[in-house]
Amino acid sequence: MRIMLSGEGAPEAIGALLMLLRMKGETAEEIAGFAEAAQDAMPTVAGVGLDWPSYAAGRTRGAPWFLQSARIVADRGQRVLLHGWNGPDQKVRDGLAGAGIGMADTAEAAEEMIARDGIAYLRLETAHPALFALINLRPVFGLRSCVNTVCRMLNPGRAAASVQGVFHPSYRLLQADAAALLGWRSLTVIKGGGGEFERHPGKEIAAFGLRDGAPWEGSFPALSGETRRLNDPDLAGDEVFERLIVTGTAELAFATLGLSLPDGIAQSADQGA
Repeated sequence: MRIMLSGEGAPEAIGALLMLLRMKGETAEEIAGFAEAAQDAMPTVAGVGLDWPSYAAGRTRGAPWFLQSARIVADRGQRVLLHGWNGPDQKVRDGLAGAGIGMADTAEAAEEMIARDGIAYLRLETAHPALFALINLRPVFGLRSCVNTVCRMLNPGRAAASVQGVFHPSYRLLQADAAALLGWRSLTVIKGGGGEFERHPGKEIAAFGLRDGAPWEGSFPALSGETRRLNDPDLAGDEVFERLIVTGTAELAFATLGLSLPDGIAQSADQGA
């Protein structure tokens, strides 16, 4: 990974390596090693309590309700760093302003925003151009590579807690195992809406990760009897269901931090159910 990020690797060799890893399936050790090298190649964002990556391609995503969830966590005194790249899909970045989340181009700018606002979104393409060049090979390959998983494990703030969403359930345990190798303390990985860390309130949620540095598995009950898709165009305007997405996702984030959902927010969820 250091060679690839340095620009010294031959393009043919980089393509061969990444596609061979995709064919055989990457291991936790490979992801942890790649992520560690990627971390070392960028400045650290200081003062982060919760890491929140966003790297889903957006093909099955509705509105990015999880941004409102992250804002709730920050409003309760937890310092949150979102970071990401979603390819041509602009829903996440277009939704930042409405959630009151600033977008930073550098680690230094993100650090200042978090100190001021409690939350920031860091753009991968400007914060880590070398890693962005690797993830942006997807249109060249026509396939996802392990770099997508590495970006989810980037944790630019070296936060002790992280929340992650995946589209394919098999990656939940892979990312949990890689986090354990990296020495993380707390992690929750779910199959979320559109591949993001976003809870479907109509389904029981299986979760994998870490608690106090040890492997952990858990489940969270459905909050509603509705089984509609999160990208259902008819969902817009259903304030009850939307509120349950936001508060339910926030609840999982607070749980990752070892906290309960604050009373006022919990009452909103109860009313929605």
